[in-house]
Amino acid sequence: MHTIAFTGGGTGGHIYPGLAIALALKERLDCRLVWIGANKGMDRSLVEAAGIEFRGIPSGKLRRYFSLRNAVDMLRVLAGIFASRRILRELRPSLLFSKGGFVSVPPCAAAASLGIPVFTHESDYSPGLATRLNARWAERVLVAYPETVEALPEAAREKAVVTGNPVRVDFRKAFAAAGREFLGIGPDERVLLVLGGSQGARQVNELVWAVLPKLLETYVVVHQTGPGLGSAAPSAPGYMPYEYLRDELPSILAAAELVVGRSGAGTVWEAATAGKPMVLVPLCGAGTRGDQVENAVYFEKRGAAFTLEGEKADAGNFADAIGRISQDKKLRTKMAAQAALVGTKDSTRLCTDLILERLGGHA
Repeated sequence: MHTIAFTGGGTGGHIYPGLAIALALKERLDCRLVWIGANKGMDRSLVEAAGIEFRGIPSGKLRRYFSLRNAVDMLRVLAGIFASRRILRELRPSLLFSKGGFVSVPPCAAAASLGIPVFTHESDYSPGLATRLNARWAERVLVAYPETVEALPEAAREKAVVTGNPVRVDFRKAFAAAGREFLGIGPDERVLLVLGGSQGARQVNELVWAVLPKLLETYVVVHQTGPGLGSAAPSAPGYMPYEYLRDELPSILAAAELVVGRSGAGTVWEAATAGKPMVLVPLCGAGTRGDQVENAVYFEKRGAAFTLEGEKADAGNFADAIGRISQDKKLRTKMAAQAALVGTKDSTRLCTDLILERLGGHA
């Protein structure tokens, strides 16, 4: 029986796509799955909730800028490499699959040193620092967008495969009726779904709250505020704040007419898989590498989203964007179709096929 190791973490965007692949692989191959992630943070809870064995390692953040914390974090990275080597020697996996994030670098380095094949996947439009490092050791570099290939280090381009971004199979099988039942609303209610991501998005929350009465004239507003932020949410008929949505999210997304949120890879690809028009407020400015802006622009250029970036992300523009889409059925239909064109590729199966091919398995 094969043992397959997975790594990645720090945010849901670095975990959920890997879980999608892991669970799809489990359906097609008799194997043991083990996830190597940060011993602090959300990694363990998300992975174990999916029924996958978890091993924690020390991890340090990778920064492109000077910081006194870099020295301490470099020691944590080295400790993570040694811890990963111990785990991988014990597990002797047939392959390590990385979903990125700073925690993924030590396991990828350790696997390469032990001769274990490495596959790494980049969800964003441009490769992050972790992917650039992991690509040195990887046999395959899987990317979500065709344009990402040219942004990879030259030596990694010949190893690149465009797969799209994996999403949980639940998003392809979800029924709007189940989402409406969960929310307790009828078939004629129009639903606006606001997603702040697994860690919330204060800016998005404040925009929603600033124009909430206007939104409620048209929509039932279902709002994932983020952990610890729900207490700040106002109370109003037709407004449904949740700190976090997990198992219910696919069916609620299926019921939604319009999706509002940041433009992390998970948010935009889940919405695209469900064929939903989007209003995106990407995280930008100092402290970011611009990946959310790039993701948002990609979907906007394809006619699937409106993007409010930087100073444009004010309450007036936010309300106008939602109002324009809500009042124009033809526009909504066109945006939904363009989103579905991106999301129609079954990225989870493509990634799983590549793993099985490498293992010599067929299912």
